[in-house]
Amino acid sequence: MKAIHTMLVLALVAALCTLTACSHAMRMIHGTGARRPAASEFGLGPRASAAGWYVATLEPAAPLRPRKMLTMRLVVRDAAGRAIDEAAIAIDGGMPEHGHGLPTRPRVARSLGDGLYEIEGVRFNMGGWWEFRLAITGARGVDTVTFNLAV
Repeated sequence: MKAIHTMLVLALVAALCTLTACSHAMRMIHGTGARRPAASEFGLGPRASAAGWYVATLEPAAPLRPRKMLTMRLVVRDAAGRAIDEAAIAIDGGMPEHGHGLPTRPRVARSLGDGLYEIEGVRFNMGGWWEFRLAITGARGVDTVTFNLAV
């Protein structure tokens, strides 16, 4: 009886894994329904944050290419153009059309002063439309900036 129970559990786990992989594959083939932004919404910035508290600009050390580990500099200013130092910056992103996130966990490696931060560990595993999202926590509070990138 225990062997039958174990086999049923294993069969259920295998079926769930197959369905999960299948649904991911279907999203990759058919997409998620995400609509690509207008061409004017793409680029490295400067880009205003959602509430307008910050303005951010990305400065990659090398051109954005798939399957290459990148280091980027990030410039953060307030709406008046003053440097934002000592901000906490969280990084996220992914491919909206495919429904997956970044393949790495980019992080701010160091603050270089004058509103300049160095981000390490950026990698895009394929070409296409990527969102690169930042949550910036400064004296005004938390605000978000989204960069649409064509890799």
